[in-house]
Amino acid sequence: MRKGQETKNRIMDIAETAVLAKGFGATSIEEIIEEAGITKSGFFYHFADKNALAKALLERYIDLEDSLFDELFDRARQLHDDPLHAFLIGLKLLSEIMADLPKGHPGCLIATYCYNERLFDGEIQDLSRTAMLSWRRRFRKVFDEIAGRYDMREDVDLDHLADMVSNTCEGGIVMSKTLHDPDVLPQQILLLRSYIKLLFTERKSN
Repeated sequence: MRKGQETKNRIMDIAETAVLAKGFGATSIEEIIEEAGITKSGFFYHFADKNALAKALLERYIDLEDSLFDELFDRARQLHDDPLHAFLIGLKLLSEIMADLPKGHPGCLIATYCYNERLFDGEIQDLSRTAMLSWRRRFRKVFDEIAGRYDMREDVDLDHLADMVSNTCEGGIVMSKTLHDPDVLPQQILLLRSYIKLLFTERKSN
């Protein structure tokens, strides 16, 4: 990795830690510069302004979440051909990863940004919305496949069910951080897993 990219990544790491700890508005460029050990011009070489930094942080967060979902649920599908059982395995793997984080998940940038929505331009708001809709489509595709093979105990809108997956994960992160209890997030994921297991009952007859 080139030195310039290393510096940019370090700036983003420092900024993300500060933003998740105290919010975007309370995080100053000056404190980021001081901790990174760079000049102000060095900061502006990588980011045109604070809003550009916010966008870069959000894009990185979304990419990491997508990569995590890809890895876990692709692995789960390799372990079981049935879409329901594969998805349940994926949720179990996700809960185990979250439980293994010594201090819990560091936080949800999307939630943090929503709390400070007036600080950001429309581009960042659109990016958050696009990420949520992308996760809805991801999980809706899975539930469509499951619903094609299994009956449901209740008539549940599959878009709403898909939203429940990302909402449980992102909301669980916020609750874990607020309550200072890293067990909240993995337990919420396991409860979601139990609900989905109960919702889809017997295989449909051919």
